[in-house]
Amino acid sequence: MTVPTTPRAVTRADVARYAGVSTSVVSYVVHDGPRPVAAETAARVREAIRVLGYRPNASAQALRTGSSKMLGLIVPELDNPFWPELAQEVMHAAAARGYDVLLASSDGEAAQERDRLRTLSARQVDGIIVTSIMTRPDLSTVTDPGIPMVLLNTFFEVPQYASIGVDALRGAHDGTTHLIEHGYDSIGLVMGHAGPMELREQGWMRALRDAGRPDGPIARCAFTRQGGYEAGLRMFGDGAGPRSVFVSSDMQAVGVLRALHELGLRAPDDVAIVSFDGSAEADYTTPQLTVVRQPVETMARAAVDRVLGIDAEHPWHRDLVPPRLVLGSSCGCDVRR
Repeated sequence: MTVPTTPRAVTRADVARYAGVSTSVVSYVVHDGPRPVAAETAARVREAIRVLGYRPNASAQALRTGSSKMLGLIVPELDNPFWPELAQEVMHAAAARGYDVLLASSDGEAAQERDRLRTLSARQVDGIIVTSIMTRPDLSTVTDPGIPMVLLNTFFEVPQYASIGVDALRGAHDGTTHLIEHGYDSIGLVMGHAGPMELREQGWMRALRDAGRPDGPIARCAFTRQGGYEAGLRMFGDGAGPRSVFVSSDMQAVGVLRALHELGLRAPDDVAIVSFDGSAEADYTTPQLTVVRQPVETMARAAVDRVLGIDAEHPWHRDLVPPRLVLGSSCGCDVRR
């Protein structure tokens, strides 16, 4: 009986022999440096790679160089457009530094977030960027405690870890103040479940207190379209709802708009709206949402720069990025585009 043999993997030496060059030249072509290769020679090497079916061994390269040229990124979910937008910007920023990104989702579960951390750290990535669902993330499952890690889009400082987040308190204050400047006396809050007195809630309340306005009603719900829809029905269903509302995410605001439509109400004629996030989805609502926009490109670039430049002796650092109020017509502004 003949025992089948597994075909031998094509090596860099095989490519070099076929192309009539040294293995170093093959490496220069595959990795685009560090030394230049004549165009004719490079074309011959690429043809050899195509004919032989050569696939560079990334694991072996990582062992030689001490770098996988790979970053890990964990997001809470992929249903909310904000997170794919942020992930895409992280990928762009990483690519500009010569790195690829392994993307994982925790599906909004703390246990899965811990599992994804364990898996990514075991993959020997050069760093991990985490957008955690927890106010205080549990990072104990990381198999390599020395791996650089940055917490992205966190609203609070997490001691011992570098973190980057938007100034949510300021953003909510600015968004609520904009509604106050329109002359609305009653301003409600649709707030996601994010722990007691989350920064967006604090910003909303502080703006009301600064302007001498009474606290408006609060409807708490999930950070989803369905959550916003249900909160909208509760807040405005009895006909005694506030004249305006600050909403803690665009996804929720989409749900609020649906609830208002079903209740026979219109924004901004009956209820003015400002929401937090500034995702692409907010650009295509009717009316277009006025938003407190998180600068995702700036945040993503800062996260990549930070995770690739963490000083082992001084890993902790907090970067707070200012948001920007972007006007639509949902707040009552006359915006013609």
